[in-house]
Amino acid sequence: MPFLLIASGILVGVVAAFAGVGGGILMVPLMIWLGKTHQQAVGTSFLGILIISVAALAFHNKMNNVIYSWGLYLGIGGVLGALAGAKFNAMVSQAQFQKIFGAFIVLMGLYLIFKK
Repeated sequence: MPFLLIASGILVGVVAAFAGVGGGILMVPLMIWLGKTHQQAVGTSFLGILIISVAALAFHNKMNNVIYSWGLYLGIGGVLGALAGAKFNAMVSQAQFQKIFGAFIVLMGLYLIFKK
């Protein structure tokens, strides 16, 4: 199990640092597939994302790719959204979560494919 998690972390790190996507898009489905509840998967993914984000921030900072004021504003809004999202997560069933999460990923994928 540790090897699978480390290998998955490498994939998530590459995708997150390359595309700026949250690692949870990959980590959450993996952990659900491995038998964790959606609440455990989401909560655990935040620890992984934190570690990956610090590393990616350090490298992007060296390349002068960080607009700190924007990041801080996004972070402030993100904290408020995270509080609401965590409460909502606790209110939905596993089946509801999987449908909502899956629909979000499909819609974002379609947007990226058809964006001009």
